[in-house]
Amino acid sequence: MNIHEWWPLIPAETRGWLMAHNGEPLPPHVIADIKAATGGTTDADWAVQTADGPQLSDEAVDWIEAVANDEEPTTG
Repeated sequence: MNIHEWWPLIPAETRGWLMAHNGEPLPPHVIADIKAATGGTTDADWAVQTADGPQLSDEAVDWIEAVANDEEPTTG
């Protein structure tokens, strides 16, 4: 499931956290909210594993930044 599909399905609080902490490692509650919206799956287009823990891909970070800035995001 692409980010533009699960984004409206996650709680507003989680969307706010992702916009405020864009590019940071994802805490367990954010991962849980995303997985609940996606049926428990992660997609390599938006999820990457790093030494610091799970993070969003560069493309997903750019997509969220565009949304946070009230810009039209590229399809994600």
